[in-house]
Amino acid sequence: MRHWLPLTALLLNAACIVEAPTKEGTQGSAPRLPPAPPQEFKSGANFGGAIELVSVIVSPGRGEPGQPVRVLANFKVLSKIDRDYVIFVHVEDVDGRVDRLNVDHAPRAKPTSQWVPGELVQDVFDIPIPLGMPVRGLSLVLGFWDPKSDARMPIQNKDQVPTDGRDRLFVAKFPVAAQAP
Repeated sequence: MRHWLPLTALLLNAACIVEAPTKEGTQGSAPRLPPAPPQEFKSGANFGGAIELVSVIVSPGRGEPGQPVRVLANFKVLSKIDRDYVIFVHVEDVDGRVDRLNVDHAPRAKPTSQWVPGELVQDVFDIPIPLGMPVRGLSLVLGFWDPKSDARMPIQNKDQVPTDGRDRLFVAKFPVAAQAP
């Protein structure tokens, strides 16, 4: 029994060596995850017989509050477009608890009236994810809108791509990391 007493005392003393976290240490911060690799989402949606959304690449593939997510949309021009459309982008909480974000914009490369049949057009935009936005994931919804007539370009193949019946295409869903307390 005498042999156990020194060993127990040694173990108890060893446990007291580890310092408690401080404000300067790890207290109050969540471990940061490494950036997620980009995600590519194939589509094939046909807008008005004039534009096909080939794919969308979301980078990084997981959002983080306070950091933007970059989106690269790849469009194939199918026929001449007679007006300048705006790309409407709705970013919605996958659980429907938070108001959607609007990231509507004119195509960055050039107006749609200048798109040439057979051409591949890339559009790049950022989705801001506000600090304090309590979501576990976001859905990316897009389409084309004519600001002069207030009409959306119709999706021709609604039976083959995910839509809401109002010419809004569900393009991608991506997770959002939990915000540190």
